[in-house]
Amino acid sequence: MADTLTSATLPAVALATILVAIFLNHIFKKPRLPLPPGPKGLPIIGNLLDMPRRKEHLTFAKWRKTYGDIVYLNVLGSDMVILNSPKLAAEMMDKKGTVYSNRPHIEFGGEMVGYNKVLVLIPYGDRHRENRRFLHHVIGSRSQVKKRFDPLMEKEHHKFLRHVLHDPDHVQWHIRNLAGGIILNMAYGYEPQERDDPYVKLVEQVSREFSLSFAPGTFLVDVFPLLRYVPSWFPGGGFKKTAAQWRKNFEDAANFPFELVKRRMEDGSNVPNFTSELLEKHKAEGDKESDIKWAAKSLYLGMSQIFLQLPKLLNPWYYVLLGGADTSVSAVYSFFLAMTLYPDVQRKAQEEIDKVVGTDRLPTSADRDALPYVDALVTEVLRWITIAPIGAPHCVAEDDEHAGYHIPKGAKILPNIWAFLHDPEVYEDPFEFNPSRFIPQEGKPAAPDAREYCFGFGRRICPGVHLADASIWLSCAWSLAVFNISKKVEDGKIVEPVVDSTDGAINHPLPFKCTIKPRSAKAESLILSED
Repeated sequence: MADTLTSATLPAVALATILVAIFLNHIFKKPRLPLPPGPKGLPIIGNLLDMPRRKEHLTFAKWRKTYGDIVYLNVLGSDMVILNSPKLAAEMMDKKGTVYSNRPHIEFGGEMVGYNKVLVLIPYGDRHRENRRFLHHVIGSRSQVKKRFDPLMEKEHHKFLRHVLHDPDHVQWHIRNLAGGIILNMAYGYEPQERDDPYVKLVEQVSREFSLSFAPGTFLVDVFPLLRYVPSWFPGGGFKKTAAQWRKNFEDAANFPFELVKRRMEDGSNVPNFTSELLEKHKAEGDKESDIKWAAKSLYLGMSQIFLQLPKLLNPWYYVLLGGADTSVSAVYSFFLAMTLYPDVQRKAQEEIDKVVGTDRLPTSADRDALPYVDALVTEVLRWITIAPIGAPHCVAEDDEHAGYHIPKGAKILPNIWAFLHDPEVYEDPFEFNPSRFIPQEGKPAAPDAREYCFGFGRRICPGVHLADASIWLSCAWSLAVFNISKKVEDGKIVEPVVDSTDGAINHPLPFKCTIKPRSAKAESLILSED
């Protein structure tokens, strides 16, 4: 574990400075309008002791009953505003994009290690817009994803079906391989080896370091930024050496595939991909080449298995999700759990596929509009076990007034997406898996689409939303077409899965057992057919 500063070695000047700053902020920055309501804090530490230690979204939702749709907290001088209403989230983060599109500043992981080069951490401004333009050019719409990447996704899904057929007891592992294979191919034209791939090993190392960079209580420089100027030889200053090594590893993980693409372009062996397309289109010199490199890395990180396990009490980035592929992993694993528990839903979806597509081929994206129940099933997967219960924090660029309250500059805005998607006044029986809620019926309109909330808001909405949606749909549709998923029987007894999820920035169903078998000999032949 990296060396960290303790209270015993913390320079007195840093502590005094931060306490004075908090005091002055409290005395001289009284707003004209009241702050939103919330739990009453203590001097200096504010609401530190009120912050829940796990599954924060549940506590935040309970606070709604006491304080309303908008809740204010102050933790060690850091302002936080929790939104329990999708209407407020849209009004603030969608309609007031110039005010609510920034990201919080993170000293160790962002500045010192360099993770602020990737899109999710880039401050709002020209570089952020340029990176989003790069990504939008390739995956900015459903039609673009379909045109460019349907063959790749179908190829990787064929591998997935075969892996599940031969090893159904490790379905979550196969889902992770599927997501990673799609993104590495898309970003760099890189097809990882089945085992011991050197680049995958490097990425796994960076993944661990990425997560440790934000682990609870590890780096006090995130709380006291002045510690950045402590010499590395000073007692407790070893975190600076750690930051330098992790920065090198992170940059190596970006440089290796980027340089590989450039070499392949020079020798004519390149497989078309996101990086090479941008290099061909733009005059890749200086900052432009650097922007392309980090945009490609953003695509991979944004769809990779990495997400931040952050200090819940001190660091708002605990709530950040980098989650495209991890989003897909969570959603597809939730699908297998739902099909295990709701056989009638599975049967209805299979009947629709058999009627529309038949049993001689697998569904394609061209069939999607003709499969409304399957599409509703995918929407319910995204709602049922909410992938990112607390959305990535937005940071307020300037003092604002909203809903009769003062929203201070620098406040972190945390949308409680779980509460949005489990409001019983909007989603009847919200803990039941019921795709029909998204199909309009006579006298009863369809429930709001979960995609409106679960991929973020405003100018920070996930740029990979269409890619993730297409991949999740294909995983569900193909699995329904060829597999029957049911409860596992061991020693003559049915094993009942428990519906619960992990505690973290991304919700995953807890591990469960199920039985996965081909629906028929014809279905098995489709699985084993060549891509």
